[in-house]
Amino acid sequence: MEDWKTLALVSGVLGLLTVGTIIGQFLKRHPDTGLNAAAVRAFNLRLRAWWMMCALLATARFIGEGLTVAMFGFISFVALREFITITPTRLGDHRALFWAFILFTPLQYVLVGLNAYQLFNVLIPVYAFLFVPARIALSGDYKRYLERVAKIQTGLMICVYCLSFAPALLYLNIKDYAGSNYRLLFFFILMVQMGDGLQYVWGKLIGRRIIVPSISSNRTWEGFLGGIASNTLIGAALWWATPFQPWQAAGLTLVISVLGFCGGMTMSAIKRDRGVKDYGTLVEGHGGVLDRIDSICFAAPVFYHITISMFPR
Repeated sequence: MEDWKTLALVSGVLGLLTVGTIIGQFLKRHPDTGLNAAAVRAFNLRLRAWWMMCALLATARFIGEGLTVAMFGFISFVALREFITITPTRLGDHRALFWAFILFTPLQYVLVGLNAYQLFNVLIPVYAFLFVPARIALSGDYKRYLERVAKIQTGLMICVYCLSFAPALLYLNIKDYAGSNYRLLFFFILMVQMGDGLQYVWGKLIGRRIIVPSISSNRTWEGFLGGIASNTLIGAALWWATPFQPWQAAGLTLVISVLGFCGGMTMSAIKRDRGVKDYGTLVEGHGGVLDRIDSICFAAPVFYHITISMFPR
């Protein structure tokens, strides 16, 4: 039994969040420290979002694999709804959207729950991607046709297909790691979120050169490099919680940290294009669900596929 590793990992994260919360509340109640009040508020709001994420992961550990997959399916449904809501639709899109929500989203997670890799790996990028343009064409509405098709396909790919690879980690058959896949899922989400948070912290501390000013004024080269480097070291230090060797854990953490950054930039570009600040208002101070999982969506399929290449099914 290796439950002590799961307990150690979760306890360590909760301990760090507790310390961070205490520091955040202290800074909030003592504005005379000289720190930027907006930065302190953003720090506390991020901590609140991380508490929510840890609560979801802790819940997943006890409700079982099937309900965990269903929970991620619900998150995908909400995220897709947020994505579609910020983009204009026409009457000719409604039937395609109906099937996207009612058929393809739940079916993707049913196949994940059945561990039917050969099917859930192609359902959306092949069958849904063929269905959506055909269904919109049958509506007879050709105005901005390519734009409308691409919008629905992009939403399905990011919000449903990519995110579904996170709970799919629970079904990987890894030698000498049986029964510990929840820890792998926890490690993955922790490293993605930690990378995002560390990039923010380093950016606030030493950030000077903004990477893409027109997309995000908060992402700097100093924050990106500092966050990636420090997160990679943390990932290597937590190798014992994974089926990887230290260098493998470091390499995977590096990869998913970069992909998480790409996810954040991509979704920010979409928001700028649509002229909105956030995808929704569900998470106070941090917008909607999609604002919190954009990094996870981009990193999940790559992390999954690298893992199965190291430990063949």
